[in-house]
Amino acid sequence: MHPDLAELDLPEQDFRVQLRTWRALLDRPLTSYYLVLGITVLLLGLGLVMVQSTASVADLAAGLSPYSDFSKQLLGAAIGLPLMWVAARSSPRLFRALAYPLLAVAVVGLCLTLIHGVGVTQNGASRWIDIGGQQLQPSEFAKLALAMWGADLLARKDRFGQLTDWRHMLVPLMPGAGVLCLLVMSGDDLGTTFILLVIFLALLWVIGTPGRVFSGVLILMALAMVLMIVSAKYRFQRLTGFLASPGSATGVNMQSIQGKYAIGSGGWFGVGLGASGGKWGWVPESTTDFIFAIIGEELGLVGTLCVTFLYGGLAFAGLRIARRVPDAFCRLGATAITAWIVVQAAINIGAVIGVLPITGVPLPLVSAGLSSLLVTLVGLGMLMAFARQEPGAREALAARGPGWPLRVLSWLGLSKRRK
Repeated sequence: MHPDLAELDLPEQDFRVQLRTWRALLDRPLTSYYLVLGITVLLLGLGLVMVQSTASVADLAAGLSPYSDFSKQLLGAAIGLPLMWVAARSSPRLFRALAYPLLAVAVVGLCLTLIHGVGVTQNGASRWIDIGGQQLQPSEFAKLALAMWGADLLARKDRFGQLTDWRHMLVPLMPGAGVLCLLVMSGDDLGTTFILLVIFLALLWVIGTPGRVFSGVLILMALAMVLMIVSAKYRFQRLTGFLASPGSATGVNMQSIQGKYAIGSGGWFGVGLGASGGKWGWVPESTTDFIFAIIGEELGLVGTLCVTFLYGGLAFAGLRIARRVPDAFCRLGATAITAWIVVQAAINIGAVIGVLPITGVPLPLVSAGLSSLLVTLVGLGMLMAFARQEPGAREALAARGPGWPLRVLSWLGLSKRRK
């Protein structure tokens, strides 16, 4: 018996043994890889179910098929999962090679949304472009572009020893992030602008920006956010409405109040899948920004805690990858992608439960939205690729044998091995 366990009671010994077993499991090389994969599949599956549950009502009210929005989300999953698989098996060198082209595509896409007749306007905001009958939101691609470009830029500067000067940390990263933020704000999207700033701050934090410089950037960003809020009447009303008394349940703060009603009515275990009353027009944007409220109503407190736990597990896995990978680009990219997805989820959930103002950001992998789903899946695929760079991961993957596609081909008699 282990000397530390010799003087313990039997129940306490069993607990210590189980604790050591769990620690050993977490220390395995592929733990991060499978955590990201498992959490992604669970959240994606939940998202498909909840989009069908919530969107069918709005589709029927609009005279469409009850599967209209669900089919779009399913299309995003059908395209996004293979993209995630390709990204997960790609080399970080490929991501670095694609960083600048993706940034250029994001900038061009954001500029196209500002052209009358090209950009698609909804609710007074021009954030979309129509491609092949599908509306894409370039600001979603800007998140991934900033994470990849910023990580590549800082990794190159770190390689040449240029980051000893704080000015090299900010230039051209800060102007580049500023251009993206200005273009996104031209489409009146404060929520996505804030997420871009979070990615920018995550990159600066990981690279070791001096405290005075980091504090100065934070103050500058806070002032910019305040100016953007007070410059638009509806954004200022959202902030004052959050700080003031709630008012009427069908008034200005209807979305926030009805969202909390929906969550509260779910109780511990919910009213049942598909049985929500809030999705029948009471909770605005129930398929996108406030889908978490419908989760709380239909699946109860247990369901919302499970979703929150999954995002917490994703944060743990992403930061574990960033801590363990030896390459600077992988470390920066893993931190930026993790911060983007987890902070966006926290902002969405916080707005629904009433602890944060409503900003209009979707719940990653769960809310309806083709662009958001595709970009998030690719980002998580990159995170899995970074996890493959952890010490011992390659050896563990090699010892695992051929992947499931080769095994399937082998079962079908279609796989040919070279001798």
